Amino acid sequence: MPQLHPAQHDPTVTLDVALHSSSSPASAPACQGRILVVDDDRLVLATVVHGLAQAGFEIYDADNGDDAILLARQHRPDLALLDIRMDGMSGFDVAAYLRDHLQIPFMFLSAFSDEATVAQIRALGALAYLVKPLDVGQIVPAVAAAFAQVRERQPARTGTPAAVAEPAPAVVAEAVDPLKQVVPLAVGVLMHRYSLARGPALERLRRLAQQEGRPLEETCRAMVGAIEQLALPGGL
Repeated sequence: MPQLHPAQHDPTVTLDVALHSSSSPASAPACQGRILVVDDDRLVLATVVHGLAQAGFEIYDADNGDDAILLARQHRPDLALLDIRMDGMSGFDVAAYLRDHLQIPFMFLSAFSDEATVAQIRALGALAYLVKPLDVGQIVPAVAAAFAQVRERQPARTGTPAAVAEPAPAVVAEAVDPLKQVVPLAVGVLMHRYSLARGPALERLRRLAQQEGRPLEETCRAMVGAIEQLALPGGL
């Protein structure tokens, strides 16, 4: 039944020093909104729902495609986070309906990343594609980054729904390329932690990479890796 739920270089230290000189820590999540979460694995669903609710998002959840579409029609969420392989309607089926009939943007969370899956994700026009396993600490920033994309594109949505159905190729490529996932993920971390919009968060990461004298992706990967280590039991 669907439910509604209200000595080694440490990049995180460098990041805090760089950011605190020009911004203050957030007292509340920067990107709140309404999100539909769909996964037929009840444990995964409960974990993701709890984490996003704790981060300030209003959640609608379903464990199958039929209920997901009913919830989407009734509540018109701002974004959908969809598992791909489910009994009955697949996440692809749900995504196509959301795109064609409700103009609701979506992202995928799945354990599969084969070429055929990625090709279909590109064709559907997902904002992002997250590959399991991921903990909630990684999912929340990615969702925040996706919300920023939605808000940036809302003027286009009001005039031409096709703009949602056919995102710019660069956006899709960035979303589904595993090598580039680390950049939007790092951007989402900054947005969530410091109440920054997507553009300023990306610019601060670029400045940090320039200060460190290394590529942006390398800086982002080091930052995300350090955060993952801190999240582990007994982490630094």
